Amino acid sequence: MTDSRALSDIGWDELQALDIADRAAFFNHSDGEHHVLMAQQFSRERMDAIGHLATCIRQIAKEEEGARFLQHLLWTKRTMLYFTQPSSRTFLSFSSACRIVGMDRGEVRDIAISSEVKGETREDSVRTFSSYYDMIIMRTEIGGFAERMAWLLAHAGRPVPIINAGSGSDQHPTQALLDIYTLQRSFEKRGGIDGKSTVFVGDLMRGRTVRSLAQLLSAYDDVRMIFVAPDKLQIREDILAMLRSANVPYELTDDFESTIAQADAIYMTRVQDEWDNTPGETGSIDISRFSFREEHLRVLSPDAVLMHPFPRRHEIEPQVDHDPRAVYWRQMRNGMWVRAALIAGLFGREQAILDYHDANV
Repeated sequence: MTDSRALSDIGWDELQALDIADRAAFFNHSDGEHHVLMAQQFSRERMDAIGHLATCIRQIAKEEEGARFLQHLLWTKRTMLYFTQPSSRTFLSFSSACRIVGMDRGEVRDIAISSEVKGETREDSVRTFSSYYDMIIMRTEIGGFAERMAWLLAHAGRPVPIINAGSGSDQHPTQALLDIYTLQRSFEKRGGIDGKSTVFVGDLMRGRTVRSLAQLLSAYDDVRMIFVAPDKLQIREDILAMLRSANVPYELTDDFESTIAQADAIYMTRVQDEWDNTPGETGSIDISRFSFREEHLRVLSPDAVLMHPFPRRHEIEPQVDHDPRAVYWRQMRNGMWVRAALIAGLFGREQAILDYHDANV
């Protein structure tokens, strides 16, 4: 049964005791999202709608008149980019997305220049931002922090939308949505994502992009997932339990080369040693066995795609970049359009964009 209470009506401990899918429902409203915090908020239908909206924005922005239309959508709104964890692509992608829809932007990227250096809590920092800004986009090393702040602001009477731009090692929903959009575009002439096999490679235990994408992919029909990693970096049991519950077949292996020919999509990741409990903890892992080399292009299906959320180290040889199946640069640019679509949707501008597209493109 759907809980009809608002986020402001439920206590934090009670909220956290709920199954994650039930928790996710508190961050949506009847016609879309109020916050973007976790992959579990998004149904297949909603992902398809976001992908279509991103395409409409991308096509509208090609013409000067269309770009002006987009820039007037949210010109009265302001957003805070609160990034306390290092980022380049995600930060620039969100900043560009805000610019596309006309939002003014503020930023805090180093707590050393904020009042936190004087001892202010992060909770108080975010509550301060909510007094000046209409939306907060946050990236943090603290798992669950974006969710807690959405709850706290609802109880404080300042329920401004929050977008999770990366939270600890648990969730990165907007990266997963841009990954889905990349797959939608890549498989547009092959029947879409249904029936496709995705191979995830690398640091899967701590890869929040993998965790969120696996959740979203489970909404599609007849998909299969193969998780390739050394034992100590293999995907966590909670994701496997979710896949079993969704009747999605999966395989665990440490033999990458045996999976390449089976893949419709290969999703490479780096070793995320910033999460090591002790410095150098994962430095002894032979990552060369979990890297895509130029010679592997001969084995990869002509219709397959190779993806990476970036930053990369040595997981994909630069010589592979020229191959049309290497879509990670397009994947990165797709993030700007998907995030612009999400922001527009949070402020109720989705229909205006669709109407303009239908009339002018």
